[in-house]
Amino acid sequence: MRRVTPAPRLRSGRRSPARRPPDRGAPLSEASETPDSAVAGAAGRRPRTRLLLLLALAVLAVDLATKLLVVATVERGEDIRLLGGALYLTHTRNTGAAFSFAEGFTIVFTLIAVAVAVVIVRTARRLRSTGWAVSLGLVLGGALGNLVDRVFREPGFLRGGVVDFVSVFAPDGEVYPVFNVADSAIVCGGVLGVVLALRGIEFDGTRSTGRDAGDDAPARG
Repeated sequence: MRRVTPAPRLRSGRRSPARRPPDRGAPLSEASETPDSAVAGAAGRRPRTRLLLLLALAVLAVDLATKLLVVATVERGEDIRLLGGALYLTHTRNTGAAFSFAEGFTIVFTLIAVAVAVVIVRTARRLRSTGWAVSLGLVLGGALGNLVDRVFREPGFLRGGVVDFVSVFAPDGEVYPVFNVADSAIVCGGVLGVVLALRGIEFDGTRSTGRDAGDDAPARG
């Protein structure tokens, strides 16, 4: 009786230590983290893209509304003094770039505006940075605002004159070139983009500084 009963206990005791649940648990935990990170990345990307598009539409709407109002109420060449002379409404037409730069190259700047809009829309798919979404949204809205004028206004398709109406400190752009809402948005968005680039902020929200370059490199792939 004593020889028979201990043997099964010893054998069962030797076989029982072979436990594998801890080994199986590690891959499960790692697998569970991967979908969570993917979902978080997708959720983080979508609001930035929406922000870019909404801001661009807002800039476009304000720009078109102010231009229509100026065209309907202010005669071309007329100057309306506001804020004690700090601001003038001056209805002019610009066939060049922003702030009346390089007039006479309307078609060239029209094609550039189209290219800029296409590049920004394609970039919007991978945006995770709120700062870059604001910057590109301002530039896109401004580019589309002036593009509408170049397409639909006189003297013809792709050669239309952009409506400029804001003159500061003096009429007719004597102190500073006459501009519009779209021009302001383009400049503000460009300045913000330069600041973000100097700070090393990428489109995906990571930083490419010397200290964090090693950490960010694998993520950017």
